[in-house]
Amino acid sequence: MKITFVLCMAAALGAQDEELFVPKPFTAEGSFTAEIEGPAVDQKGNIFAVSFARKPTIGRVTPDGKGEVFLEFTQGSLANGIRFDRKGNMYAADYANHNILIVDTKTRKFKVFAHEPSMSQPNDIAMAPDDTIYASDPDWKAGTGRIWHIDRKGQVRQVVSGLGTTNGIEVSPDGRYLYVNETVQRNIWVFDIQPDHTLTNKRLLIDFPDHGFDGMRADMDGNLYITRHGKGTVVVVTPNGNIRREIPVLGSKPSNLCFGGPDGRTVYVTEMEKQRLVRFRVEIPGAEWARWRTRR
Repeated sequence: MKITFVLCMAAALGAQDEELFVPKPFTAEGSFTAEIEGPAVDQKGNIFAVSFARKPTIGRVTPDGKGEVFLEFTQGSLANGIRFDRKGNMYAADYANHNILIVDTKTRKFKVFAHEPSMSQPNDIAMAPDDTIYASDPDWKAGTGRIWHIDRKGQVRQVVSGLGTTNGIEVSPDGRYLYVNETVQRNIWVFDIQPDHTLTNKRLLIDFPDHGFDGMRADMDGNLYITRHGKGTVVVVTPNGNIRREIPVLGSKPSNLCFGGPDGRTVYVTEMEKQRLVRFRVEIPGAEWARWRTRR
C-alpha cells in the first residue's frame, strides 16, 4: 500500500539521525500509583494510562509530558488495558466488574460496552483491524486463562480456553494472527484468526526461562514488544520467534506499553516501581498507530 510505504520510508530516514532504544523518564516518579497500567495513545498523541495520581482513575499525559486526571471511575470499576478504535472511541477492560467499557473522550463519560459475568476478569484487550476486540482473561488463583472476542455490538464469545495465565494480547498488523502471553508460564502463543473471529492452529512462538510477562504490542513489521515484569526490560521478538533485542526501562516492573509520538516510533512504557511513564524511540512505527493512517 502506497501510504504504508511512505510511512516506512519516513521512519527509516528519521531513525538514521537519532538515538534509538535509549530509555528516558517521561513523567515524574510517583505521578501515577503502583497500579499504573494501560496505556494507549489517541490520534492527537495524548497518552492515557490507568491510576494517575490516585486510584481508580485514567490519566491523560500530553505529548510534552503534562499530566492530569482524565476521568475517575465509579461503581467499583477498575481499568486495566486501554485501546482506541479508528473512530477515536476509547475502550477499557474493567476487570473488577467483568466489563469492557467505552469512553466518550469529549465528555469524559463512560458506559458498559460489553459485560460477561462468567469472566474471571478482562485483563488486556487488543483491537483487530475491523475494530472488534479480543480480551485476555486470566484466573490468577487457578493459573489458567481464556480469550474472549467482543464484536461491534458488544456481544461476547469465548474463543479459547485451557490456557495459562493469559495477559498481554495483540493482533498482527495484517489481522491474520493473534498473540497472547502467559505471565506465570512465560509462554507466548500464536493463533490463526478465522473470518468468523474464532482462533485455530495454536502454536508456541517462544518461551522464556525466567521473569513474567505483562503487556505486548506489535510494530508495523509484526515484531512484538513485550514487557518483562521483574527484569525491568522490554524484549523485542520477531514474528518468527527470535529475540531481536532487549531494552531496559529504568525500573524493575514494566507493566504495559504502547506506540505513539508524531511518527508512531515512540514507545511509552508504564513502570510500576517508579510509578511513571518511560519512553524510548524505535525504528518502526507501531501497527495500531499506522492502521489509523492507512485505513479509510
